[in-house]
Amino acid sequence: MDSRWRTIRGHAVLVVLGVLCVFPIYWLYATSLRQPDDVLSLSLLPWPLSLENYADAASKVDVVRLLANTTVVALLTALGQLLTGLLAAYAFAAWRFRFQRLLYLAFVGTWLVPFQVTMLPNYVLLFQLGLLNTLAGVVVPNLCSALGVLMLRQHLDGFPKELLEAARMDGRSSWTTLWTVVVPNLRPALAALTILLFVNAWNEYFWPAMVLQRNNAMVQLGLRSFMGTEGNDWGPLMAVAGLACLPVFAIYLVLQRHIVNAFVRSGLK
Repeated sequence: MDSRWRTIRGHAVLVVLGVLCVFPIYWLYATSLRQPDDVLSLSLLPWPLSLENYADAASKVDVVRLLANTTVVALLTALGQLLTGLLAAYAFAAWRFRFQRLLYLAFVGTWLVPFQVTMLPNYVLLFQLGLLNTLAGVVVPNLCSALGVLMLRQHLDGFPKELLEAARMDGRSSWTTLWTVVVPNLRPALAALTILLFVNAWNEYFWPAMVLQRNNAMVQLGLRSFMGTEGNDWGPLMAVAGLACLPVFAIYLVLQRHIVNAFVRSGLK
C-alpha cells in the first residue's frame, strides 16, 4: 500500500510539473487567439476565438518568408554542426594519433570561449567576404560546433570496437565504415543532437541581428516589428511567436521515437 501511494504521489508531482511547463505555451496560443480588444484579458479560455491577430501579423510582416528563412538557416546550421561533429568525433574515437588529447582539449576550449570574444573577428571576416546582410553570413561562422563533437565523442567511446575491426577486416574503408556501420547505430543520438542543434540555431537572436543589421529577414528579428517605445502590439506578437514554435514542435514529433531510444540506450549503459 505504501508503495502504491508513493507511486500516486510521484505521478501527481509529475502532472503538476508538466502543467507548469505547458501553461506558458498554452497562454501564448490563447493570447494569440483572443480578439484584439481582449488580448490583455486574464481569462483562461480565449472566447470567442478570433484569428484577427494572425491576419494583422500577416499584413505587417511576411510571415511565410520569415519562417522559411529561419528554417533554412536553422537546418543548414544544425546539419553543418552535425556533420563536422560526427567526422571529428569519429576521428577521435576510431584512431590513436599524436597530440590527440591536445586537439580534443582544443575543441573543448573553443566551447568555453565566450561569444563576445569571437563575434568581432567573425563580423570583420564577413565584411571582407561581402556576406553581411545575407543569410549565408549567419550560417557560415556557425557550421562547426564543439558541442556536437563532445556529445558524439561520448557515444562513440562506448561503440563496440569489434564492429570497427570487423569492418576493416571485411575490406571497408574508414569512410564506408562510418556511413554503413557507425551512423546506423547512432541514429538515436544523432536525432537527439539534431533537435538540440536545430533549437539552438532557431532561437539565436544576437548574431543574426548583427549580420542582418536592420533587415528583419528572420522570424526572431521580425518580432521586433511589433515592439515599440510606446508599447508592444501583443496580439500579433503572440501570433508570430506561436507560429515560430510550430517548426520546432514538428521536428520533435518526427524524431520523437529516436529520442526515446537514445534515452533508453543511455539508461542501459
